[in-house]
Amino acid sequence: MSLTAVADYRCHTGEGPVWHPDEELLYWVDIPNGRLFSYDPATDTHTQRYETDVIGGFTIQDEGLLLFEDGGRIERLVDGETTVVAEIDDEGDSRFNDVIADPRGRVFCGTMPTEERAGRLYRLDTDGSVTRLFDDVALPNGMGFSPDQRYFYFTDSEAGCIYQFDYEPATGAITNRDVIVDVQDEAGVPDGMTVDTDGYLWSARWNGGCLVRYDPAGNEVDRIDIPARKASSITFGGPAYTDAYVTTALTDGKREDEGEHAGALLRFEPTVEVEGRPEFRSDV
Repeated sequence: MSLTAVADYRCHTGEGPVWHPDEELLYWVDIPNGRLFSYDPATDTHTQRYETDVIGGFTIQDEGLLLFEDGGRIERLVDGETTVVAEIDDEGDSRFNDVIADPRGRVFCGTMPTEERAGRLYRLDTDGSVTRLFDDVALPNGMGFSPDQRYFYFTDSEAGCIYQFDYEPATGAITNRDVIVDVQDEAGVPDGMTVDTDGYLWSARWNGGCLVRYDPAGNEVDRIDIPARKASSITFGGPAYTDAYVTTALTDGKREDEGEHAGALLRFEPTVEVEGRPEFRSDV
């Protein structure tokens, strides 16, 4: 397997990679530094597109992007200009951490724990209203949907598990929480994730230096070592969604400790025949 560092911004916490099929670009963020980047594989060039205080995640819209920031603030970014679309008053001392649009344009979004309380999972609906779904999350992280849209997956990093919920596309309701992956006894914690066309889950392992692929029943079927201890997330991109892109984190460490490509955006072609899927777009 050939793995290449395609963009090296030495990100404190590189995260949230999403392929934009209209622009044929890969977008990702450096969360605490509030930087948004894009990579163009056709020209092998990359650039910083935007900068603010914090960007915990983003989604693609038909026009622009939706940014999930700190203090419960959600903004629409179009042509370099932002407009606030929602603010969650209860998140003034927190920030968003990982988000995903659903098939109907809603967004599931997690917020970080504080000294006083656990993390939370919200649903942002297309009219801009916000519903708190759970407030007992140790550290909210990667999310995904099964190809048939029957299930919603949600990672709680500090709990060391990935949950599977029954998902109702018509209402956005998630019910019957069940643990599908439990890695509490392994090195590192599950972080960002994606789901391929066969319904297999790909989970990045923070402080584990690897990606792990699970079948739809939650059984590990493959493990790929990454030259960065903090593998933070994974997505698929390119015209056929056969290129895997991995974000990594350097945090406040040194590369001799964190790995030679810590903080870089990595790309590889999986040795197994696999295709990713376009991410759903938000419509807020």
